[in-house]
Amino acid sequence: MDENAEETGPGENGADGLDGPGAPFDAEDQADADAAEDEDDGNGDDGDGNEPRSRRDDESSVDPADLEQEGEIAADYVEGLLDIADLDGDIDMDVEGNRAVVSVVGATLDELVGRRGEVLEALQELTRLAVHRQTGERARLMLDVGGYRERRREELTEVGRDAAEEVKQTGTPKHLAAMTPFERKIVHGAVADAGLRSESEGEEPSRRVVVYPAE
Repeated sequence: MDENAEETGPGENGADGLDGPGAPFDAEDQADADAAEDEDDGNGDDGDGNEPRSRRDDESSVDPADLEQEGEIAADYVEGLLDIADLDGDIDMDVEGNRAVVSVVGATLDELVGRRGEVLEALQELTRLAVHRQTGERARLMLDVGGYRERRREELTEVGRDAAEEVKQTGTPKHLAAMTPFERKIVHGAVADAGLRSESEGEEPSRRVVVYPAE
C-alpha cells in the first residue's frame, strides 16, 4: 500500500472522484480543508486527516461564541475583498458543528469559485489566515459562494455511489480523478455508506481516491 495512502471503510469519513483531470481542494483539508473541512472540509486538510490537530478539532471544546467571532471576522474580511473587487453579494454567517460558515449569496460570482472551486479554496485559505491573525487560533471555517459547495457535495456523493456500484459489479479497484481534500472526504463517505473501502493515494495536487471491492 502507498505510504501516503489514507484508508476509510464503512462508517468512516475520509475523502476523493471521476476519471479525468483533477483539481487541487483545500488548504485546511489543506480539506480540509477540513478540510478541506471539512471535508475538512482543508485545504491544512479538511478531510484527509493530514492537518495538525488543535483544540478546534474537538467539537466539545469549542465555544460557540468563538465560532461566532470567527464568522464575524471572516465576514468582514470577505466583504472587504468584495469591495476591492467591486463585486456585489450578500454575506450570511452560520455555525455548523464545530466550524463557522460564511456564505456569499445573492449574486452570480463564478469568478470567485473558479474551475473546480480552485479560486474559492484560495479565498477560503486567505480568510482563515485573516481570522488566525486576529484570534491566534487555527480557523476551520468554511467559505462558500453561491451555494457551490452544496452542489458539489451532491455531485460527488453520486460519484462515490456510482464508483462503489461499479466496483461491486466488476470486483476491480477503481481509481478516481484527482480531487481536493473536501471532495475526497465526500467521496470517501459515499463509498463507506455503500459498504466498500476507499483510500486516498498520491501527492497533492494529484491525490485521488481509489475504491476497493469488499474483502
